[in-house]
Amino acid sequence: MSATTLRCYTFLDSLQPQLASFMGKTARGFLPVPGQASLFVEIAPGIAINRITDIALKATRVVPALQIVERAYGLLEVHADDQGDVRNAGTAILAHLERREDDRLKPQVVTNQIIRSIEAHQAQIINRNSQGMMILPGQSLFILETEPAGYVAFAANEAEKAAHIFLIQVQPYGAFGRLWLSGPEAEIDAAARAAIAAIEGLAGRAGEKFVDK
Repeated sequence: MSATTLRCYTFLDSLQPQLASFMGKTARGFLPVPGQASLFVEIAPGIAINRITDIALKATRVVPALQIVERAYGLLEVHADDQGDVRNAGTAILAHLERREDDRLKPQVVTNQIIRSIEAHQAQIINRNSQGMMILPGQSLFILETEPAGYVAFAANEAEKAAHIFLIQVQPYGAFGRLWLSGPEAEIDAAARAAIAAIEGLAGRAGEKFVDK
């Protein structure tokens, strides 16, 4: 497994209600419920995620909600009622990869912006393309992009813990992870601070620095 890159490895101690519900609505695997522990693992090349899923499921009682297989990257999410089961699944994955948790890539905040008092026509465009809650005219919108993508789920979960917001969309796979949150201005400000602090607080090895051109 020396050719496999551990891009993302992040543990969520307690899935928040909106994130768990969003995963339940959009995922094709075993659906989580609020309060369960969760682990997101992203690797390269993507096809190797099949073996990672096999390792995790055989080692513990976790079940997967997401297994995304792309040519470049693969993403796995597993969850369980018992945090110990999820952590043990992670330990088994790391042992198989011959990696430590700190061998993951350190996440970067690629995009961080707040649009205040959203206009009605823009709200309609966002709602047509989202799978979560609706944004209403006059609310504020927070947009976050992370690299690697899988870390954006951790940011979403921590933001929901910190503020009363509405989860519009979260995409934890692909080249970049993307998160959209809406709500009153003060709540969005608090959520943005929590999400960015969550990403910046994670340790890992330095990858190639993304430069927004």
